[in-house]
Amino acid sequence: MKQTVPQLMAATEPLVMVTAYDYPGAMHAQQAGVDLLLVGDSLGNVVLGYDSTAPVTLDDIIHHARAARRGAPETFLVADMPFGTYHTGVTDAMRHAVRVIQQTGADAVKMEGSSPEVLEATRTLTRNGVPVMGHVGLLPQTATAQGGMKVQGRDEAGARQVLEAALSVQEAGAFAVVLEVIPARLARVITERLHIPTIGIGAGPHCRGQVLVTHDLLGVYEGQHKKIAKRYAEIGAQSVQAIRDYAAEVRGGTFPSRENSFVIRDDVLDKLY
Repeated sequence: MKQTVPQLMAATEPLVMVTAYDYPGAMHAQQAGVDLLLVGDSLGNVVLGYDSTAPVTLDDIIHHARAARRGAPETFLVADMPFGTYHTGVTDAMRHAVRVIQQTGADAVKMEGSSPEVLEATRTLTRNGVPVMGHVGLLPQTATAQGGMKVQGRDEAGARQVLEAALSVQEAGAFAVVLEVIPARLARVITERLHIPTIGIGAGPHCRGQVLVTHDLLGVYEGQHKKIAKRYAEIGAQSVQAIRDYAAEVRGGTFPSRENSFVIRDDVLDKLY
């Protein structure tokens, strides 16, 4: 059965979260028994071929979240709010979040950062029954302003900033917060200070949950070994080899074989001549 927000907040075992962008990916994740699915704007990088998450639109998220929901109807599903959909005021944030929930069946939305606009949007959404997952540390949507895709919170000022961001997101009403690419010991301090679950990605082993991009853990893209991820398969290499084998059989005349073909009676065929 799908977990609820109170159940997730009270979980005593580490929460397992992966990204899902389509029906088979979500179906496989549900069969594997994950706790949460994230329809992340990372789909811009791993599915749509963009070089960042910024071009991902609300329509993109809705399209992919619908498919993921069909594949995993019994798993808690979080949908990312894309860049620009929650920064221009609480009215826009509420309207866009409600559209995501109504049109996809998602159980919650996720927003990056702790600016006054984001915190006010979090308060408004949660007051109106839309669960919000926060996200602090490295913020891919605005990474350029942070100096690029690099570790956050390494010096005292930076560490304090990440801690205060997490506390403010919690105070605004978020039910959980993603900690991305921060030192492991800082993530431990934050986890100890918060009463909501922390979900780490590149934040060490002390968070109350972990999230990975499915394409990273499956090894969909060859040669892209990321420090924040572990490859549990090499699907990319297997996929290339399978297509290569298929191409060789087509060119060699061994596919399709008799077992891949349909038959017709001789008397029927004779009438065509």
